[in-house]
Amino acid sequence: MKIAFVGLGVMGFPMAGHLARAGHAVSVFNRSPAKAARWVETHGGQAGATVAEAAAGCEVVALCVGNDDDVRGVVPEALAAMAPGGIIVDHTTTSAVVAREMAELARASGRWFVDAPVSGGQAGAENGQLTVMAGGDADAVARLEPVLAAYAKAVKRIGEAGSGQLAKMVNQICIAGVVQGLAEAVHFSKRSGIDPQLVFEAISKGAAQSWQMDNRWATMVEGRFDFGFAVDWMRKDLGLVLDEAKANGARLDMTALVDGYYAEVQAMGGNRWDTSSLAARLDKPD
Repeated sequence: MKIAFVGLGVMGFPMAGHLARAGHAVSVFNRSPAKAARWVETHGGQAGATVAEAAAGCEVVALCVGNDDDVRGVVPEALAAMAPGGIIVDHTTTSAVVAREMAELARASGRWFVDAPVSGGQAGAENGQLTVMAGGDADAVARLEPVLAAYAKAVKRIGEAGSGQLAKMVNQICIAGVVQGLAEAVHFSKRSGIDPQLVFEAISKGAAQSWQMDNRWATMVEGRFDFGFAVDWMRKDLGLVLDEAKANGARLDMTALVDGYYAEVQAMGGNRWDTSSLAARLDKPD
């Protein structure tokens, strides 16, 4: 297919690369032209000087940008340039509100918009092993599935427009609680004088096991956080969660508490540390 990919950050760059390797004709756009040029040098294809130039005549336009305002800025330009009946698939984590707005805008132009946030982080993007939570028209999602298979191990339609973003919020609620629990567990292990590695070996095959434990326990113990999903990004996501909770009446006591803990990590200078840096907050001197 003829596909445009807008946003070549740590996620978008490898995701667009997987599309090119799958045989699609891929054009890209990034706000910093140097990054788009580097992508073309690595993967072939072409770079557009504008979103419209990259999206011209495309059947699918994929987005992986920063926030609601970025999506609102990109989508109208892409819709005006892409092929009739085409689909915009948005991998940005945004509010459900903006997803519904963009779906209406696309429908009015005879095109489709699918909100499709992902889970799996940078490693999942690089290895083509992301999980996609999709909201939007069922036929549009079905048309996208063979395309998304280039970088996703699973694609699940949750419901109508906005529901993919709501599912991503559920994902972030779960992660916030698990990471805080792990941070406290590592901290407790150290203070108790027992070997954290032996503890990991004892509990990681039982009910406490999780992806976060398997991939973050050792680095938490070492106090190493200069990688992974940044605290600034997590706070953006949790802000979306808490805003949605105010609207729907959900009680998210733990999520609000952990969001406050991440604010403390930011105050420590950990804006770009991995989300597992909740452990650093517990280990800082009193």
